Amino acid sequence: SNETGCDGRLVAYTSSQGHSSIEKAMMVAGLGSDNLRLIEVDAAYAMKPDVLAQQIEADRQAGLIPCFVCATVGTTSSNAMDPVQAIGEICRENGLWLHVDAAMSGTAALCPEFRHFQDDLELADSYAFNPHKWMFTNFDCDCFWVADRAALIKTLSILPEYLKNQATESGAVFDYRDWHVQLGRRFRSLKLWFVIRHYGVEGLQYHVRRHVELAQQFAGWVETDPDFELAAPAPLNLVCFRHKAGDDFNRALMDRLNQSGELYLSHTVLSGQYTLRLCVGQTWTEAEHVQRAWQRIRNEAAAVMGDR
Repeated sequence: SNETGCDGRLVAYTSSQGHSSIEKAMMVAGLGSDNLRLIEVDAAYAMKPDVLAQQIEADRQAGLIPCFVCATVGTTSSNAMDPVQAIGEICRENGLWLHVDAAMSGTAALCPEFRHFQDDLELADSYAFNPHKWMFTNFDCDCFWVADRAALIKTLSILPEYLKNQATESGAVFDYRDWHVQLGRRFRSLKLWFVIRHYGVEGLQYHVRRHVELAQQFAGWVETDPDFELAAPAPLNLVCFRHKAGDDFNRALMDRLNQSGELYLSHTVLSGQYTLRLCVGQTWTEAEHVQRAWQRIRNEAAAVMGDR
């Protein structure tokens, strides 16, 4: 079943804040969602390496086979940064495949001052980030790397007679059909090439730095307001915050804001509390937009309070 899997012995690991696609991958691969261990996180919502190591050992003692760990550089809910170095060392010691999911925050590595979030990435077996999230590229576009492409190709390569050709057999070309599940694939890299050609490295760096600057400014306003609080650290361009009046209040506040047509917030739940999320990531976003958003948030909060 989707829950128990075909074999029931192979076990994978990610944090309790890991992306839902990992659970889906467990079901698609026949490993079963019950065999995905959601590792406890710390106060900053990053995976605890010591808990990971303990869980791996416990599963081995139970006769199971630990095989895969997904660390996240910028979780979807709060942009938490899992400690790649510590997790990578555990994976090396135990012979587990380490994948690093940097879906949105991987773009920050364009700027040298943000690369420390991905220190010791050489410990990873695979890595992915999505330019369609923060690198101004139309959906969908994912960049995927592997440390050993031979392992990937050996796993996914099938060469029926109708696909045989001289270029493939001579090794003159890379057949990317052997790097992923599908056979045919769109020319996704072209749109990314256009983005890089248009902005250049310095242009991309400018926007990333500006977005982080604006988000940090917004986080500062939240911190100094007596009615609001940060729900999680804001290392880059995503700010998780909430009004101190409680979950129902924050739900009503977000509904009013999103119906206004002037801004759009999303939500998550952190430590059992309903949390609002503001992300700065568009090329046309300027300081005045973020200032106006904060003022609208405060005005709507006052209106919700008045309705009580």
